[in-house]
Formats: sequence, structure tokens, C-alpha cells
Amino acid sequence: MPCDIISIVKRGDTLIKVTLTNEILKRISEIDENRFSLSTIKLPSVTKNRLRKNSKKKSSYASNKIEGNPLTEEQANEAIDSDPHKHFLKPEQEIRNYFLALNFLEERLKKKELFSKSMILKVQSIVEKGASKEKIGLRGPMAPGVLFAVYDSETGIPEYIPPEYTDIPALLDELVEYVNTTDDYPLIIAAVVHYQLVTIHPFEDGNGRTARLMSGYILDYYGYGFNGIGSLEEYFAYDPDEYYSSLQMGLPALYYSGRENPPHPEIWINYFMKMMSLYSKKVYELSKATEEEELAGSFSYLNKKEKEFLVFLLKKRLYEFTPIDVSRMIGVTNKTVINRCTKLVNCGFLIPVIVKTRIRSYRLSDFSKANEKKILRSYSIV
Repeated sequence: MPCDIISIVKRGDTLIKVTLTNEILKRISEIDENRFSLSTIKLPSVTKNRLRKNSKKKSSYASNKIEGNPLTEEQANEAIDSDPHKHFLKPEQEIRNYFLALNFLEERLKKKELFSKSMILKVQSIVEKGASKEKIGLRGPMAPGVLFAVYDSETGIPEYIPPEYTDIPALLDELVEYVNTTDDYPLIIAAVVHYQLVTIHPFEDGNGRTARLMSGYILDYYGYGFNGIGSLEEYFAYDPDEYYSSLQMGLPALYYSGRENPPHPEIWINYFMKMMSLYSKKVYELSKATEEEELAGSFSYLNKKEKEFLVFLLKKRLYEFTPIDVSRMIGVTNKTVINRCTKLVNCGFLIPVIVKTRIRSYRLSDFSKANEKKILRSYSIV
């Protein structure tokens, strides 16, 4: 039974009505539960950075795989890690471009930049870096007698005929207005952005990749990017046929024959939420396992005195301190405390507080505080 209806502005006064079924609402609830569970996990910054980079590599590989890129995941990783000045073949450049686009959006996210047409165009230009000029930017008119369409690679029959190029600017403006003014649930907004950019098909090439990137940006913007860990694109790539059929929703090939106002958009919304639910669960499991591994590994790098020092800080609730104050408390030299602090910083247990290029004090990291009971238990102190 449907539980709710939201209206999504599409064109002018036209609305797309999405029925939020119990199944969709259940998946949204699962995603939110995973999101909350993930918020309780604290990882050292160096670990989060490593996981983020690895996740961006996986996304770059998976998103291009959907488009038919022939590289293996190992080859894709090699392309990303290679000297940027070397010559790359087209498949390698496509992988690198997606990785660069993820980096670009990561920087925009730090500034909380709003979703905009200029952002969409910039991302597509990065995705198509190295391509011919006509493939970068909004598509224009075709030669007389040539139909712009997405063709079946085997039969040559048009699978999808997008809107006229003259309609594209207004369609993008309306999408941007919707994103920046709606009070719809963020997960719904991300799904809509994905569908609309694929359907509007504003570019000659790079539409799918740009759609996945911009949808991902919406998720990140509203706190559903899970710290950049994990790859939603991987789940789309597991079954490209299901991905495309969910986007097409059984509608006619012509945009103006139903794609512009699909009668049952919940088909795509439900698929998107299913992938998000699987993705968020995997990110939580990965982060939880990594947290436990990092704690065991980091703690094993400490010698007996360093472990005792960490336990002392936790028991005394010394969340921020200066070496000189602690040296007086435990009866050792200031230099000894600094040496122990340096080791704890390297293992992710402490963070130096720097003022004008000098370390003024130290504070316990979120990783330490989140794992306080485990640390004390591992040292047989409860």
C-alpha cells in the first residue's frame, strides 16, 4: 500500500508525482539506520583518507565499466596511480577523468557549494577531458537528416531519443531550481538528479558518468556520502541491465512520449534505494571491521610505557593537555612525555594542537575516545 506522495517540479507547472510505497520507506529507514550506526565509528584520519582514496578508485572503475570501458580494476588503478604527464589511451583517460571529477567535487563539498548548472558543466568537462571539442559542453544541432539518439550497439535501433537540444538549458535550470528549493527527502533528491540528468541527456557524451557524479554530490552534500567510504557505483555496475531497465521504466524511446513525466517513477526510486541500502550496509560493515583492525594494530605498535601513558590519559579524562603539565603529574621529564605523545600521534591516538606552526598542546583523538572502553579492557583495566 502506498504511504505518501511527494510532488517533484519538472517543467513549468508540470509535476511528477512519486508514490512512496512501504518498500521505499522501509529502504529509506534501513539507510538511515546504517547512517546512524556509521556515525558511532571513529577512524584515524590517515585511515579515512586511505579508505576514501580506495573508494574513489573503485567508483572510477565501476562507473566507467557501466559504459563499457574494457579495463580491469587492476589496470584502472594503475592508470590512476601513473605519472599524469604520460600519454594515456582513451580507456585509461576515462578512468583518470572520473577520479579527477571526484576530487573536484570533494573540494566543492568542503565549501558547501550549491548544486548548479555551472557545476554540472564543469564536471562533464572533466569527465570528457581529452575528447574533441564538440563532446564538451551542451550538445547542439545535428547535421541535416541525422537523429541524435542512444542506439543499440547490436541492432542499430534507437533505444532512447532525448529532448531537442533547444530544450536543454530550460530543463537544466528547472532541475537546479528543484534541487535548491525543494524540501523533499535528500535521498529522493539524489535519485531525481540521477534520473533527470540521464534522461535530459544534455551532452553528446558523458551523460551517465556526470549523472552518477552529480547524484553522488547530492548524497555527500546532505550527509549520505558516508565520509567518502565505499562506492555506490559498484552496486550499479553489478547488473547494468537492471540499472538501465530501472532508469527506462518500460517507457517508449522518445523523451516526449513519457520520459519527461513518467507515470511510475517509483520504479527507479525503489531501485535507487535498494542500491543505497546495500551500499550503506557495506560501508558500515567495512568501517566497523576497519575500526577493530586499526585499534588492534595501532595498540600493538605501542610499548608498555606508551600503553600505560595512553591509559593514564583516558582514565584522567585528559582530553587536552600540555606535555609539561603531564610530566609533573607522572614524574617524568618533559622530553619523555613529548616522545610518548609523538608515538601516540603516529598511531592515531593523539592529535597535536598547532598554533603558529608550533605544537601548543595535544588532545585525545575521536578514535581514542570512541574506543576508550576497548583500550582499557585490552590493558586489563576496566
